[in-house]
Amino acid sequence: MVRRVPLFLKRRSYRRRRLRDAARLLPIFGAFFFLLPVLWSPGSSPAHDTAPDGVYLFVVWLLLILAAAALAPGLDSAADDDGSES
Repeated sequence: MVRRVPLFLKRRSYRRRRLRDAARLLPIFGAFFFLLPVLWSPGSSPAHDTAPDGVYLFVVWLLLILAAAALAPGLDSAADDDGSES
């Protein structure tokens, strides 16, 4: 009798890999959102107002910190794929 290899990954290891992928993409998203105000054109005034852009950058920075804090607990190196799936 031949032992069949499962077609799909185990659920826990799959989720852990996707979490690592999301953590790797976080700096790319951050760079995109930090550079986004460069594309904004001034509204009705010829001078560019910097206050809204500054608030935007700090809000994006805060959101990136919160996203990293949300992803960090799942990235524990002690919880690597040990093969024990329940």
